[in-house]
Amino acid sequence: MIRPQLPLNALRAFEASARHLSFTRAAVELCVTQAAVSHQVKSLEAQLNVTLFKRLPRGLMLTSEGETLLPVLRESFDRIAETLERFEGGHFREVLSVGAVGTFAVGWLLPRLADFQTKHPFIDLRLSTHNNRVDVAAEGLDYAIRFGAGAWHGIEAVRLIEAPLSVLCVPEIARRLRTPDDLLQQTLLRSYRTDEWPEWFQATGLPAHAAPPRSIVFDSSLAMMEAALQGMGVALAPPLMFARQLAAGAIEQPFAIGITTGSYWLTRLQSRAETSAMAAFKGWLLQTAQLND
Repeated sequence: MIRPQLPLNALRAFEASARHLSFTRAAVELCVTQAAVSHQVKSLEAQLNVTLFKRLPRGLMLTSEGETLLPVLRESFDRIAETLERFEGGHFREVLSVGAVGTFAVGWLLPRLADFQTKHPFIDLRLSTHNNRVDVAAEGLDYAIRFGAGAWHGIEAVRLIEAPLSVLCVPEIARRLRTPDDLLQQTLLRSYRTDEWPEWFQATGLPAHAAPPRSIVFDSSLAMMEAALQGMGVALAPPLMFARQLAAGAIEQPFAIGITTGSYWLTRLQSRAETSAMAAFKGWLLQTAQLND
């Protein structure tokens, strides 16, 4: 059926009737009479040469043909409604989907996000978090912010900022740490990357294999820092991402020594065409990162 001949009123009448399984309730929703809805559905059935409903004494029942048509119409009408709702004040609100590693999202992005919203009020940002394992295509993301060396297959990566790792702990523990080897008496909190603490020990002049017998492994720096805030041990985490806790005195950085194991990157699929919303977010993010580097 060619597009100009689509029976839009009849399709709306059928979709509403199928959702309610009632011509009467569909008529109330569409602000027409029950007879008008019934007539529209009958005309659609005649045009398609199928029966879409079984008329029962107390309502309607979809036939197999009706069950085939309903989800297509429901999705189509929902998408049309969602698109029309994005027009506001003479502007079209673009949707931007971004996945960010949790540490970056909470520690760096969220405190600055109000500035982006002020500068780009007609972009609806949908932000999700991950623990540095993300499938951009499967999750339908425009961008993913992740930590690493910047090399991912099929991915375009733009460097944002470095965030060196350093020792962070509650003040009570920090008072007991006069030299790096005092850490050997503490419980070390670490990520799933086993090389971070050895690298930090090497940077202090201690042997890379120096490590206390007690450690706890986390898959998220946010969870690790929550453990540190509860006094469970000493974390190796990026102070830049926990600047608010440092400023509040909830945690301290007893040693200035830091190690760089990677950077935060703005990434997207190479096959993904850049939209105007993506370009706006990228420009703002790079400018903001440069100002705070």
